[in-house]
Amino acid sequence: MAWDEWEQLKTSAAEKGSTQMQLNGLPPEDRPNAGSPTGGFLKVDQQDLAAIGDEAFKLYNRLWTEARVTSTDTAGTNLTSQGFDLGSALSHVSLRWDKQLASLMDACALISNHMEFTGKTHQGDEIFIERHVSSIQALDAGFDEDWAKKGEKNPIYGEKPKKDKD
Repeated sequence: MAWDEWEQLKTSAAEKGSTQMQLNGLPPEDRPNAGSPTGGFLKVDQQDLAAIGDEAFKLYNRLWTEARVTSTDTAGTNLTSQGFDLGSALSHVSLRWDKQLASLMDACALISNHMEFTGKTHQGDEIFIERHVSSIQALDAGFDEDWAKKGEKNPIYGEKPKKDKD
């Protein structure tokens, strides 16, 4: 950034009346992919994530108890041993069913675990951001030039010693 550009930005900010630090201050036209102009904030509610994870866990348990069909394996084996071609077809369908069921149950377990992980991660991110923003505010306050009214000297430096006139 050139010095002239910096001076123009400072003048523009002074004209607007804002001399404090401004975070996320890009104008809407400079952030076309930022979502809705009124919203755009990431909001994660722990209760919502917990509810999704809980439903995935419930579905996992229901699939485990209600969707496994062990009798099909037995029927397929019995039919095959009796010389029926239907037995091998039934065993093939049962094997495919078990693979698809395992895949679905893995997805449910992944969703359940991920919702718990996501909630904890976002909570940690929120604390991290809050700490850093508050430290920026403390730093900004240290550089605040409103320590004295305009035209007055900062009292911390005391009075200048007067020179003797001889």
